Amino acid sequence: MRRIPPLGPEVPVWKGRWLLRALGWVVVYLCRWRVTGEFPNVAKAVVIAAPHSSLFDGVIGISAATAINIRPTWMGKDTLFKGVFGWCMRLFGGVPTDRSNPRGVVGQMVARFAESEKLWVVLAPEGTRREVKQWRSGFYHIAVGAGVPIFPVYFHYPEKRIGLLPLFYPTGDMQADLRALREIYAPWRGRHGKPVAPAIADDSDGAEAKSA
Repeated sequence: MRRIPPLGPEVPVWKGRWLLRALGWVVVYLCRWRVTGEFPNVAKAVVIAAPHSSLFDGVIGISAATAINIRPTWMGKDTLFKGVFGWCMRLFGGVPTDRSNPRGVVGQMVARFAESEKLWVVLAPEGTRREVKQWRSGFYHIAVGAGVPIFPVYFHYPEKRIGLLPLFYPTGDMQADLRALREIYAPWRGRHGKPVAPAIADDSDGAEAKSA
């Protein structure tokens, strides 16, 4: 990374973990990726990363965040958080979600925001690295339910760049907001030239949001 974007005092950061930070620097340096833009000085946000086109997105994203000392939080099925693998996932900011919980995944994350002093939750709005027809709506419901802004981040593979975009504040009109976000993401391309999926939401997450 040519320059580390400065972090404000409200941004959630790790305490210590110098070895992990060094490892993150090594990964980012060897892969020749860079981070451009500015980090918002907010304690809570839903961070969306797109286009999601490769497992490598997670590797380089977590490595860059760790190198810069940002403490991201990301979700995974509770069944994955067992044994040594689960310990490693928690080490890098993973939190288990219980899909049998009546509040649903959205409700669980809204509750976590309410309980946390500082929290950046990272999600891929496409929900998968495969081609999809539309974004999933969970990230939007979490942001609205928790009353926090959306922080858009993009992966632009042609230039090996992770870009930081200005905060987006949901208006409550989900489809209009997602169309606006789609326009923001339009120039950026994932691996093999994959564009961002159309941002008209699959509202299958809506039931979870209503139970939040």
